Amino acid sequence: MANRSLRGMRIGSHSMETDEGVDFAPRLQAHYDCPNGHTIILPFSVEADVPVVWECRCGAEALLRDASKPEVKAGKAPRTHWDMLLERRTIGELQELLDERLDLLRAGKLRRSA
Repeated sequence: MANRSLRGMRIGSHSMETDEGVDFAPRLQAHYDCPNGHTIILPFSVEADVPVVWECRCGAEALLRDASKPEVKAGKAPRTHWDMLLERRTIGELQELLDERLDLLRAGKLRRSA
């Protein structure tokens, strides 16, 4: 009995599934050309909307072959703290507030913050 070894299959190491009866989704290959000379080939589903621009591995924007570059949309500049302050107060009001606070600070009625 010690001379016999049990032969079997390793459970978990091999899949019991097969590719029989499996229909893969139809695909197309999109070719992107990078301005640095790289070519990117990506598979997409036929039903997918293929983007015109794709980021290359070098960081540049690769353009879909035989496509024109989309127009850049003008974005709003981010509002700064100063911009929001000027929406609430005028320069004259701000100068008056600054003078009041400086007078209080010089008189010793306010502590300096760190």
